[in-house]
This record gives sequence, C-alpha cells and structure tokens, in this order.
Amino acid sequence: MEFEAVIGLEVHVQLKTKSKIFCSCSTEFGAPPNTHTCPVCLGMPGVLPVLNKKAVEYAMKMALATNCRINRTNVFARKHYFYPDLPKGYQISQYELPLAENGWIDVEVDGKKRRIRINRIHMEDDAGKLIHDESRPVSYVDLNRTGTPLIEIVSEPDIRTPEEASSYLKKIRQIVRYLKISDGNMEEGSLRCDANISLRPKGQEGFGTKAELKNMNSFKHVQKALEYEIRRQSALLLDGKEIVQETRLFDVAKGVTHSMRGKEEAHDYRYFPDPDLVPIRVHDDWLKDVKASLPELPDEKRERFVKDYGIPVYDAGVLTESIDLASYFESCVELYPKAKKVSNWIMVELLRLLKQENQDISSCKVTPKAMSELLTLIDDGVISNKIGKKILEEIFHKGGSPKEIVEREGLSQVSDVSELSAIVEKVVRDNPKEVKKYRAGKKKVMGFFVGQVMRETRGKANPKLVNELLLKLLEGS
Repeated sequence: MEFEAVIGLEVHVQLKTKSKIFCSCSTEFGAPPNTHTCPVCLGMPGVLPVLNKKAVEYAMKMALATNCRINRTNVFARKHYFYPDLPKGYQISQYELPLAENGWIDVEVDGKKRRIRINRIHMEDDAGKLIHDESRPVSYVDLNRTGTPLIEIVSEPDIRTPEEASSYLKKIRQIVRYLKISDGNMEEGSLRCDANISLRPKGQEGFGTKAELKNMNSFKHVQKALEYEIRRQSALLLDGKEIVQETRLFDVAKGVTHSMRGKEEAHDYRYFPDPDLVPIRVHDDWLKDVKASLPELPDEKRERFVKDYGIPVYDAGVLTESIDLASYFESCVELYPKAKKVSNWIMVELLRLLKQENQDISSCKVTPKAMSELLTLIDDGVISNKIGKKILEEIFHKGGSPKEIVEREGLSQVSDVSELSAIVEKVVRDNPKEVKKYRAGKKKVMGFFVGQVMRETRGKANPKLVNELLLKLLEGS
C-alpha cells in the first residue's frame, strides 16, 4: 500500500519591535538572564497589559503579504497551561477571533508551483526559555524572552512532502525579512516551527491520525524530522498498528523523533477572552496606511527583474532571495547598465566569497560603485577577467577602489601590439612541436600558446589581442 503524507505547519515568528507586546521591556537578544523583565511580563498580581501598536501593524503587514483577510475586530484570549517558563500560568493569544484568516502563498519544488493555503495568523506573547544543566539534573529559567511579540502562521494541511514543507518555511522567512518585521533567525529562535503530520492511503480523502513535531529550528531539521516520521508511521500502518495522537520531539543527533506528551486539544487550554485587553478594531484608514507601507514582495520583484532587466528566471530568483541582495543588484545596474554581466559577477564571484566568509551582502566591502568600476575596467580592456577576479577578492577583504589598486600594483593589461608581438613570436619560436601539432589540425593547442603568453606577461596580456596575433602567426607560413 502506498501512503500520502498530509502536513500542516505552525510557524512562530518573533516580531522585531523594540519593546515587548504588553509592556515596555526591551526585546534585545543576548542580554544577561532575567534582566529584561518587569511586573507585567513576570505576571505579578494586579498588573495590566498595554498593547504594543507596532506589533499589531507588523502582524497586519504579514497578513496582507500572504493574501489573508484581516478581521476588522479581533480579540485576545487566555490560553492556560502550566510550565516553568510561563510565569502567568497562561499565554495571551488569540482563538475565536484572530487577526487574519484565509490566505495563501505559492512555493516551488523541482520546478513545480504549489499553492499552500493559510488558515490563520494570530498574535500572542512568547514564553521564556529553559536552560538545562548538562552536569546536574536541574534547569534554569530565563524570562527575558517572556512577552516578546509573536505571530503564529497556521497553514492548512496542504503540504505533501518534506521538501514542500522546507520550501514553504523558507518562503515565510523570506517574506518576513522583506517586510523587515523579523530577522527570521532560526538559530536564535526568532523563527520556530511545529509540524503536524499524518499519513493516508493514496486516493483517500479523509485524514489519518496526526503527530505533532515541536520546536524545530532549522530547515534541515524540519525536513529530516518529517522524513523520519513518514518512515515511522508507514511502518506502523503496514504492521496493522494504530498511530497515537501525540506531541513528539526530533532528536538531531540520532535523526529520530520520540514521544514527548499526549497531544492537547483546544478545550485543554480553557480559552476565554482576556478581560484586561479590549478588542482590536481595524478601521479603514489604519488598514490603508499599513497597505501603503508594504514593500515590493519577492514574487513581484522576481517577475520585474526578468521583465525589466532581461535576465533569466533563475538569476532573478537568486538575486531576489533577500531584499538587500536585490537592492545591491539594482544599485550596480544603475551605475553599470549591463544587467546580465552584473548578475553573473554577483552570482558566481561575489556570492562565492560571501559564502566562504559566512558574510551577508549588507556588510560587504565591495560597494556597487566598486563593482561597476571594476566591470568598466574590464570592458575598456584595462584589465583582464582573471585580473578582475583577483582585484574583486582584494576589495572584498580590504575594501578600496579598483582603479587605485590597478595603478598601485601595475595591473594594467598589456595591449601594445609591438610589445605583445615580440612575446608571441618568442613563444611560437620556442615551441616548434606544438606549432606542428596545431598545423596538423589539433586546434586545442591554441590554449597552450595563450597560457604561455599569459605566463610571460604575468597574466596581464590582452587575451583578445593575444589570440589575434597567435592566429596570424600560426595560420601563416
């Protein structure tokens, strides 16, 4: 029997506000434990939460960017559960009247587009963090994160493969970064993912019993955990055993999931409207202002790059991966209007260097001005492509101007005909066997001659002129 996976993701995104959602404590990451706290986020008796308007606007931006319908009235609710890092004994979330519903995003896997529907986006406050002592059976609690504003993006069970799940999660992160509402850093917990997965026989409409995989913090872990869970559930079903509805954790070291607890249902949380927070009313002018603040989103930008710059779809996809990279490309093209050449140098040379050094384009020392100046020097025949790549590496590590580096280090291309003719004649004269091979029809030997001339000139000879002079000499008598 063949099974089909039915997967839904719950993605938690920390919003990049300066203060928490219901108090004025800082949300800065990395502070000493329990220093960004106050009576409100610690859940002290008698305190009252005050809603952070910026958090609501960030949540609205994400809802609009994912084609959701924003509910004009939405309400905060108390979600009760008891855990050491939840000092109030409940989480302030949204239940029956969330911020937004019924959206979608498109993802692409192996060249095929899939539309994944979004059930809802709601706001809530984050819990704290438990730090487990590896040497003793104790845990410490850090409540700095408590009260950090979150949005939870709940997909419909439209995802069918682990690859689709990973692609969907990457798209969510790309959008929140374009909107600049979150840094989307999974390692720091700014983006976290729970996955619900069940199996059913192919062709069946109904759903199987699902397991929930909690708190995965990398694309790779999400994909690996789902792959393992498909194998685990398939084996149980083929053996005629039942799937237990439960919450499971992914063991990264062993590559397996294991049971954590029984799966809670909505009634277990005893939801009710929070009596300390009034309903949010989204009026027309507010919604209009938020819509007007949206940037050009990744899909729109990719289509525009293909249309306006005439670059391939693949190039446009790479260049629009981040809003900073897309802006860098456009700044370069504005100074040097040959989009495909700029695209090639960014994708092949610059991204390689950034990956090697684990750097982001926003901190890159190769400015758009330096890149355009470098490509102009190559076009003008002042330097060769090979020398250009060396200069790019130097600027990447140390900064500077390509023109100044060329002048300082004497890297100008040799284009003097008489000077190069003498070198070419010497190379041909010193290699009679290769001349014989070339004239016998082995044209690939030309590469040998070009290499010898380049060695003699320390790579500074004008390649086009070298080829012309060699052809004239080798094809002659």
